[in-house]
Amino acid sequence: MTTLSDPNVLWLPEPEPRDVTYTVISVDDHVVEPAHLFEGRMPAHLADRAPRIVETEQGHQVWSFDGQIFSQVGMNAIAGRNKASVKVEPFRFEHMRPGCFDVHARVRDMDINGVWASLNFPSMITGFAGRVFSACTDPELGIAAMRAWNDWIFEEWYSSYPERIIPLGITYLADPVVGAEEIRRNAARGFRSVTMPERPQLIGFPSLFEPGYWDPIIEACVETDTVVSIHVASSGGYPLPPHAPSLALGATLFGQLSLAACAEWLWSGYPVRHPGLKIAMSEGGIGWVAMLLDRLDNIVDRSGYGLGWDLRPAEVLQRNFWFCTIDDPSTIDTRYRIGVENIMVEVDYPHGDGTWPDTQAEISRVWGHIPTDELRAMCCENASRLYRHPLPAVVLPA
Repeated sequence: MTTLSDPNVLWLPEPEPRDVTYTVISVDDHVVEPAHLFEGRMPAHLADRAPRIVETEQGHQVWSFDGQIFSQVGMNAIAGRNKASVKVEPFRFEHMRPGCFDVHARVRDMDINGVWASLNFPSMITGFAGRVFSACTDPELGIAAMRAWNDWIFEEWYSSYPERIIPLGITYLADPVVGAEEIRRNAARGFRSVTMPERPQLIGFPSLFEPGYWDPIIEACVETDTVVSIHVASSGGYPLPPHAPSLALGATLFGQLSLAACAEWLWSGYPVRHPGLKIAMSEGGIGWVAMLLDRLDNIVDRSGYGLGWDLRPAEVLQRNFWFCTIDDPSTIDTRYRIGVENIMVEVDYPHGDGTWPDTQAEISRVWGHIPTDELRAMCCENASRLYRHPLPAVVLPA
């Protein structure tokens, strides 16, 4: 009888390094928080209440924090797994590639895949937008855990490979003044981005339309040139009908989640009031963006909705928003409507949607017809400018 401990069941053969045709900056990957993350990074009087890994009776490793159990220790961290095993979430760290939680192994996996640099979102114990710590029943504990996560991503993940990692932080959503202070603290040491929830009202925080609530955080982002990175499902998934196939339907509608979030961030007025605000939409693809731009023009020209800004709403969208894609083989040809300068690439390592270790081949397969200057822009140059991250000495394709 085979089990998940049998390497023949769990893992595919170790891949060889791929030939590099394109310089790639992936603007959407994920870290899996290692068990030691909070050790030595919490105030002494809170150390025994920090998030910690515990073992279940079934032998699973889970996170325990604030009276809750977070069971997906490596949520969807299935890069390199045999297809026969991918229906089973990782129960333990040894069920994941070390590159999920060890930065040295991560950079080796980036080298295998031909990825120059990577921006990484948090995982289960943190929430894609840090919502777990912001929702902590003890604000002091939540703020300390939030700061510890940022210290870890800076000290262990980014500082080890500053040319290869784009530092993204979390912030404190329950008190935007504290959140703004954390954004400034991080920006002072080189962070380029902060992750925010798509639609904060869905996870217990005020909406973007609540007068004044989010102003301190937005103002701190503009002041420090910190990109607001919004990851699909950071405020929950699609509201599923009873008995619906949750994984299939939820994953199918990622684009719809991004469309709704993007529209709310646009109509919140923050982008028009802050011309320097930069918002990056992650993992929703680009297939809906041209449709949204057309719709924004239609509601102004035909019905008169959306009047009153100095710029047309579609112009604000193209000025303040960026979009990332795994491939979008059909809708990549809408890139001129979207703006080639607004499109970036994601690998989504180590998730099931990801293209690791064959991102180079996937770009060639679906984008091979695209002119070289546009390929360079979408694969790396747009991300380099947005996140102020250096490119290698030689950028491909030449």
